[in-house]
Amino acid sequence: MDGVYIIMAKFWILRGIKNGILTTKYPVKTPTADEIPVNSIPPSPSVHTNWVEGELICPTDAIQAQSGPNIDLGKCIYCRRCADAGFIFGNDKGEMERKIALQARKIELESKKNAVEEWKKLRIFKRSFHVMMIDVGSCNACNLEVLNLSNPYYDLTRLGIFFTNSPKHADALIVVGALNSAMVQVLKRTYESMPTPKVVISIGACAISGGIFHDTEGFVSPICDIIPVDVTIPGCPPTPIQILEGLLLTVGKLEKDSFANRIEDKIAFQKKVR
Repeated sequence: MDGVYIIMAKFWILRGIKNGILTTKYPVKTPTADEIPVNSIPPSPSVHTNWVEGELICPTDAIQAQSGPNIDLGKCIYCRRCADAGFIFGNDKGEMERKIALQARKIELESKKNAVEEWKKLRIFKRSFHVMMIDVGSCNACNLEVLNLSNPYYDLTRLGIFFTNSPKHADALIVVGALNSAMVQVLKRTYESMPTPKVVISIGACAISGGIFHDTEGFVSPICDIIPVDVTIPGCPPTPIQILEGLLLTVGKLEKDSFANRIEDKIAFQKKVR
């Protein structure tokens, strides 16, 4: 029996050596449909959209009929209830690519836009970028998507971005989860322990706005009310590729909208060929 296990082990080792480790081509190439699945694409209005009905349906107040109309992706949990009000999601590959382009524009460099531009000019984070993640009350969905970046497929280190467990070694603080009262002082102390310059990145609807927990007793406030937030990456949860894009935008290794423009050029070319 032991001989069978040895043979199987040799088989998988040889297969791994032959095929190598498959790593995503992003950001050199645009993400594939598998890397950004349909359920991670935000809703968008159509000609049949009823904004008032959508506002009534939305459990997190992400759809705003009166002030806009607008969809606040920082509040959206991608529950798809708004489909009943005429909002649409990616149903085919072409439509999904257009929505991926839209999602790329929704990663926002928030309160320190001038500082972020200055970091890019001075190339402060160009060589290496160390990030620390803190969970202030999550369901673990965002945690897992962030940690997936360290596996061989996404291979975060190839881009000069590394995880650290110490705030004193961190350039950026990634915050996930709906902030509860027990974590407020912990979050403040962690932020204050970081050297300057430093970046705070809120990932997922819970950290950005409270998401589904925004009106519950345990939720204190959005992260931006406690510490300065520089970057928000919406989603419930966002995919590793979307998180990676936000990190690359932050350190200036990816220009804002360049990914979206590449996709739009590809779609235009395909239409021209047809």
